[in-house]
Amino acid sequence: MHWGHAVCRDLVNWQHLPIALFPDENGVIFSGSAVIDWENTASFGRAAMVAIFTHNQNGHQSQSLAYSLDAGRTWRKYSGNPVLPSADGQRDFRDPKVFWYEGQADGHWVMCLTAGDRILFFTSPDLIHWTPSGQLGPIVNAAIGVWETPDLFELYVDSGPETRWILTIGVQDGAPAGGSGTMYFIGRFDGGTFTSENSEETLMWMDYGADFYAPQSWNNEPHQRRIMLGWMSNWQYANDTPATTWRGMFSLPRELSLSRTATGIHLVQRPIPELQLLRGNHHHWQDEIISPGTNLFAGIQGSSFEINANIKVGQDADGFGFRVRAGKGEETSIVYSPREQKITLDRTHSGQGSFHPGFSSSHTADLAPVNGNLILHIFVDQFSVEIFANDGQVTLSDSIFPAEDSFGLALFSKGGLVQLNTLDFYQLLKKPS
Repeated sequence: MHWGHAVCRDLVNWQHLPIALFPDENGVIFSGSAVIDWENTASFGRAAMVAIFTHNQNGHQSQSLAYSLDAGRTWRKYSGNPVLPSADGQRDFRDPKVFWYEGQADGHWVMCLTAGDRILFFTSPDLIHWTPSGQLGPIVNAAIGVWETPDLFELYVDSGPETRWILTIGVQDGAPAGGSGTMYFIGRFDGGTFTSENSEETLMWMDYGADFYAPQSWNNEPHQRRIMLGWMSNWQYANDTPATTWRGMFSLPRELSLSRTATGIHLVQRPIPELQLLRGNHHHWQDEIISPGTNLFAGIQGSSFEINANIKVGQDADGFGFRVRAGKGEETSIVYSPREQKITLDRTHSGQGSFHPGFSSSHTADLAPVNGNLILHIFVDQFSVEIFANDGQVTLSDSIFPAEDSFGLALFSKGGLVQLNTLDFYQLLKKPS
């Protein structure tokens, strides 16, 4: 229960640095966030980097501070920790997300954290003294597991000028793919509390795969983008995954935006363009007809690659899609059903899965064509598949554990012909070119 530390300049090429935060007399270190205190409100030093994290000791949780004056290379715990103990010593009182809110008169710090089945909000002038300012929840339809790792930020709707605030929450159980997942609310924030515009019956999910949890985003990104990444695992089996030299992995960084649709305002997630730095060998196809029993990818293999496909959706075929990381007795399938207008990420036979009864499964999301076409942007890595469908309107993310030599790849149709408008395939490099 430490804080690791890694740095990069492009969100692609990361360098590991020494461990940042270690357990101490106040307990082990749980999740949190970090800010730059540009105006020295906490008196640690101008432009200090301040980490706000949960201490957990014997099941009792509280919020504490550490600060760095050398860009995070060394850290000093605040002598007055914890700065925000729970009022009743409750077990679930954790994961503070902190940011600076610039009000009309003056600004202040905002903290949102989880407390069982609700989100609590606090404000502070100095990161040390915190005052309760509101809460969200409990919400009947969303009471499906302990809430964790909140994030709160503002985005323009369809590039502006209208904005909304988005509150994302990790839920330990009850997500569409089973187990843990990430839901989100859209609403308004007045500097003290968040008011959801979701109806009581509406639950919105960031991802329909099994492995996109506890996501966090960056504040003050240099290009004013809202970029987020998540933990690619699930509390159902996180402690049992068959990995020996590593434990857990992150999703690809995603740029977030808001779009107004016929069913309301929704989050859109797109892979950041910096990922193009990883592109290697390239294959391009255009205006091809895919028939059952043929494979456009004959002779092409890979364990890490990117697929960008635009496919005309007709009613001739029962289904079409991709088989990836295929080998002896195993494959991961991405299948679209034109009649049901659903996309499925199937890892039933993706490789190792016996470590948990819920792992070998398939995950499905509704997905209607756009102007008669289906747009699939797919990233496959050694142990992961991430799908961004219809320009990021729907995402599915799953971890997989195939054999090292399962390199097979296929584009297929079932029960009829499929028209491929365009397809680009890139091998992905281990390091940027």
